[in-house]
Amino acid sequence: MRIRRKGFYRKVFIVICLGAFLFASYKLIDMAVGYYKNSKVIEEVQGKFYQDAPTMNERELVEFDPDLIVEEEEVDPSFEQLLKENADVKGWIKVEGTKIDYPILQGADNLAYLRKNYYKEYSPAGSIFLDFRNDVDDLDNNTVIYGHRMKDGSMFEPIVNYEDEDFLKNNPVIELETLHGSYEAEVFAAYETTTDFNYIQTEFSSAGEFGSFLSEINKKSVIESDVDVNEGDKIITLSTCDYNLDPIAGRFAVHAKLIEK
Repeated sequence: MRIRRKGFYRKVFIVICLGAFLFASYKLIDMAVGYYKNSKVIEEVQGKFYQDAPTMNERELVEFDPDLIVEEEEVDPSFEQLLKENADVKGWIKVEGTKIDYPILQGADNLAYLRKNYYKEYSPAGSIFLDFRNDVDDLDNNTVIYGHRMKDGSMFEPIVNYEDEDFLKNNPVIELETLHGSYEAEVFAAYETTTDFNYIQTEFSSAGEFGSFLSEINKKSVIESDVDVNEGDKIITLSTCDYNLDPIAGRFAVHAKLIEK
């Protein structure tokens, strides 16, 4: 009887282990498929964006020929095709030497694109998206952009590398294109935090309040920067998850000073 029981328990144990193995394999395959689908979507969108982007000569003509100057309210031609497919497109963000080269979307709230891609299909990677309170037509003191941290190095996973001085030295500038403007953003702060700190504040009652906000950012920053930022400037904030301080409320923030090209 004992031998039969042992044999039964052994079979149950084997079945449980096999089930766990199959479930883990399924999750890994599902994750890999998700990463692949996300990369293909991004490649498609990048192709459309850069295909419609003006060449350097065209940009020079726009800059120097008075008859070809584009009105500030007009949409950058690079976005025309994207806007036909998704009216929520608000800009483009790029960091040379990383996978960050994405469209920026904006929904009615900050959940709209948390798990949806450019085509508004479900995607674990979600999209890079603008805080719903911000306005690209009239940039706030603090423009906040969110993105997930994916294990394949995509979306906003690379921004955590700004803790490293060599990475900052090699990638001091974030390229930002909006529907109406082109900017370089000089990184001046990076740090781990939690949602208890309102680093995503977008509106300030006075220049003094914004100045205090900048001081708090600089105190938290773990990097040294020569970028001079004051209450008369405008900044962007890149935000992603971070699990060191808190598995749920942990965040990693990067701040950069906006300079219009």
